[in-house]
Amino acid sequence: MAKKTVEKQRTHDECTKAILPVRDALDILSGKWKLPIIISLSFGNKRFSQMSRQIPGITDKMLSKELRDLEVNQLVKRTVYDSVPVVVEYEMTTYGKTLEKLIDELQAWGMKHRKRILKESK
Repeated sequence: MAKKTVEKQRTHDECTKAILPVRDALDILSGKWKLPIIISLSFGNKRFSQMSRQIPGITDKMLSKELRDLEVNQLVKRTVYDSVPVVVEYEMTTYGKTLEKLIDELQAWGMKHRKRILKESK
């Protein structure tokens, strides 16, 4: 009987250990706008106005907030150039680029899911 208790506990602990890092990742990437911003920057450095035009539906206030959050989490770097007018450019950090495989997998899964759902709705 003690063996089953140990197995259940180990399974519970392993489950908890698997959930925590996923929860951490989702906390950083959650919301409607963070992944579209990351995807936009994965195609190259952008100025604020370029991203604002490229991401349909996002407000400047939300874009500003989300970029700050991504900066705090070291995924995006903001560079201010001393020019007239002042130019501000955003880019993915080396750390932020580690999300590329994850985003590729999400995109592939999303495409398969979209095909499946559209096929079933016909």
